[in-house]
Amino acid sequence: QVQLVESGGGLVQAGGSLRLSCAASGVSSSGRTFSSYAMAWFRQAPGKERESVAVTSWSGVSTYYPDSVKGRFTISRDNAKNTVYLQMNNLKPEDTAVYFCAAGDYSSRAHTYEVWGQGTQVTVSS
Repeated sequence: QVQLVESGGGLVQAGGSLRLSCAASGVSSSGRTFSSYAMAWFRQAPGKERESVAVTSWSGVSTYYPDSVKGRFTISRDNAKNTVYLQMNNLKPEDTAVYFCAAGDYSSRAHTYEVWGQGTQVTVSS
């Protein structure tokens, strides 16, 4: 089974930066491997719906960011290391949430992702 493990979350002041990492291991029941998955980062704040903040295609060529993070967040992947990253710059208090990485089919919607990590907390103080 494919397993995703996030790391890199923490507490940071507004305007600061964090880099999240998501390490993948294993093979799916269908034989699909990390390099064939689109990878995404989602976040969920208390009382709010889970939302995508970054998506990268299986090749890493195509990316997606919502307007709320565009220009501040960057997703990248290293298929040789089975790892995806989220570089977050100029963080704002409204970025505070639990951040999840996910593997699946390329989209900004949670339902197309079949494998999820446990999440890592990001807290941005004002």
